[in-house]
Formats: sequence, structure tokens, C-alpha cells
Amino acid sequence: MLEPSYKTFKNFEFESGAVIPELEVEYVTFGNAVRDSEGYITNGILFLHGWSGDYSSIKRFKDILGPGLAFDTNKFFIISTTALGSPGTSAPSTSSLGADFPRYTVGDMVNVQHLLLNEHLKIKHLKGVVGTSMGGFQALKWAVSYPDFMDFTIPLVTSSRVQGRNLAIFQLMNSLIKSHPQYKNGRYLENPADALENANKLLFLFAFSPPYYHKEFPGREVILALDDQGQEGRKLDANDVVWRNEASITYDIHDNLSKIKSKVLVIGIRGDQYFPPEIDAVPLSQAIKNSKIFIYDSELGHLGINEIEKAKVPLKKFLSDVN
Repeated sequence: MLEPSYKTFKNFEFESGAVIPELEVEYVTFGNAVRDSEGYITNGILFLHGWSGDYSSIKRFKDILGPGLAFDTNKFFIISTTALGSPGTSAPSTSSLGADFPRYTVGDMVNVQHLLLNEHLKIKHLKGVVGTSMGGFQALKWAVSYPDFMDFTIPLVTSSRVQGRNLAIFQLMNSLIKSHPQYKNGRYLENPADALENANKLLFLFAFSPPYYHKEFPGREVILALDDQGQEGRKLDANDVVWRNEASITYDIHDNLSKIKSKVLVIGIRGDQYFPPEIDAVPLSQAIKNSKIFIYDSELGHLGINEIEKAKVPLKKFLSDVN
């Protein structure tokens, strides 16, 4: 994987009106950049990661990303960023602001990316935006907020709003953290690691399809796997998790889907417990003009995005049709 680059912007203003003096963005670029007569890149594709990822999450697309593949790097210039609020890009834990880091929205995450493209990478129009899970929130928000900025949008295992069990999970995670005596309203001297351990265990319970847990973790092996995920959770920062969850909780563009002008390919996974296709992908596609949909099976459930090669044929056809 390529080493990331960094760009610092001065006095970034959040949708709330809050301003931070410096905002750093982490990103990686690769592929073939085509420029117009003014030097602007015209063939960019922006990839956006999910809740727990960063710029390197694009490696999940390795089987469909490269010379001659669906996302042909001989034809496209690829940009993969670390989202606002995720370490690498400015976040409560990495900005020195801690609890004073402004609460941000999915809209703020998108506006940071828009700033990076326009003011640093010389991109004023994208071929497309691709996002998985929480990255799908951002991809759809891009299509709604900047409808003329891209030719296509590909939201994967995602939705137009957080509702039902997903909403309850985010609320419960934050409750576990905020109620911990070490949290101190975000001004903790010691990270409440055991609360983060339990919060991450909660996420693990829905990451795969139900049959997968029985098949891959027979007997007490599932307890060991749960403990492993808990240990991973202890490495997170409490405010980073709370702020990110709050951005998800407030995300809702369902009533604005009619603003989307780009061609859209919605991808869902049968077995996804976070975004079951019949609840999210199908209604989402039905609500968007010029939308197509592809659903595939994966026992990995939500993490079936790691088997994205199952969608390589419809992806290649879709990209051929829109380019």
C-alpha cells in the first residue's frame, strides 16, 4: 500500500459554525491522472471507508482495482482519504483538542473531502464516488450536496439514514462509554478502555451473518473471538468513538434523495445484519432516479465487502456504461 500524504487547511468551519485553526487530512492517490487544459484532473474516483477504517481500507477492493480491472487504474485516478474524526485526519484524539473538538456531521466529513479535491488536488469534477457502510453515508451525502460534481455514485452496504437496530447500537455504545466513571464528559485523564472493549464487542455480534458465527466459531471459540475484538476496542479513543457515532446518529438524507443527478449503483449483501438489503439497499435504489442495484450472497455478512469480487461483472458493466 502506498504511503499516505497529508494536507493542512487553516480555519476550517464546521456546519455548526465552529472553527478549528488547523485541520489535517490524510489521503493516498494512485493511478493515471488525466488533466484538462487548465491542469485539473478529470478522471478521479474518490473511495470512502467505513466506521472503523482509514485511507488504507481501499485494499478491500484489490480484486477489482488495478490495470484492466473494473476500477482500471490505467483509466482512473484514485483518491482514498481518511475521514474527518478518524485518526490520521484530524480527530478528537489527534488534534490536541480532545473534548473541545467540534461535534461534526457526515456533511462536515464530505466538506473536508471537497476542500481537499478543490483546493489541493485540482479536481473540480469526479468520475465517481464510492463508499462502504459509513463511507456510503458520505457517498450519498456527496451526491445530494454536490449533485453536479460526479458522474456516478456507488454506495455499498449502506443506507440513506441510521434507524432501527443501527440507531440503538450507536446509542448503546455511547451510553457504555459516557457512563464510565473515567470518561468525565470527555475530559478523561485515562482512556476508559474497558467501556471501549464492551462497545467493540457489541459491534462484533452483528459483523457477520448468523450462520457464520456457528460455522467459524464452534463451541467456545466464539468467546475467544469476542475477547479478541474487545482487546481491539481497547486501542480506540473514547471521544473518537462517541463523536463518530453521533455523526452517524444525526445522518439522514432520506428526504433529499431526489436531488441526486449522478448515475447510481447500489450494492447490498444478503446476510448483512447492519444493512439487510430488503430494508436498505432495495428501498434506497427505488428512491433514486437513474439507479441500478446488485445484491450478492456472503456468509461474511456486513464484512462480505471483502468478497466484492462477486460484484465485478455488474461493476464493470456499470462503469463501462457511465464512461
